[in-house]
Amino acid sequence: MSTEEFELNCTVRTDLGKGASRRLRRLNNNIPAVLYGGDSDPVSLTIAHKDIARAVENEAFFAHIITLNIDNKKEKAVIKALQRHPAKPFLMHADFLRVSDKQAIHVKVPLHFLNEEKCPGVKLGGGNVQKTLNEIEISCLPGDLPEYIEVNMIKLNLGDSIHLSDIALPKGVTSIALSHGEDSDLSVVTVVAPKVVAEEEALPGSVESAAGHATAKDSDDSTGDGE
Repeated sequence: MSTEEFELNCTVRTDLGKGASRRLRRLNNNIPAVLYGGDSDPVSLTIAHKDIARAVENEAFFAHIITLNIDNKKEKAVIKALQRHPAKPFLMHADFLRVSDKQAIHVKVPLHFLNEEKCPGVKLGGGNVQKTLNEIEISCLPGDLPEYIEVNMIKLNLGDSIHLSDIALPKGVTSIALSHGEDSDLSVVTVVAPKVVAEEEALPGSVESAAGHATAKDSDDSTGDGE
């Protein structure tokens, strides 16, 4: 578990609607947000853009319990959605989900790949690392939420893969995908042979084929000379 602490100061937003949100971003350099879930009603919030922009620079923010200081009240939450401007480095909107210490949450957690350059398939075989997942969705109690999950590649040879079922999850953490059955045991990372090697392996057959055609042609030409 991470020792990072994340807190955001918020105020309750009563001026709602798209026009109000645009004014909020344009005039005050704030962004609109919503806190929902649990036994309480959703609350519309305002957060300073500079505060949340600084927080999201840290990968751990997306897999961590966040304290929202709403006026004089503190709420524990995780971020569920973050809308970014399609062309500019601005955040547009954030969704937060309330959490309870006794209720499991579903969160997407980043994967950290270890020993990529040291595994036999890369170090000795010259293979390339092909990642198909960079994060996985997990279920756990808020107190068991990991900042990230490690994927150790130290034993991978050329052609080897690591699947979800191969990853050692921390205590109290389960994979959402694996809970749906073996058909959801997705590939996470594979060491694939370099394309150059594949092309070189095809060359002998091509040369032999070309030589065979040349021999047949030479034979025909020789027959012609004999006539």
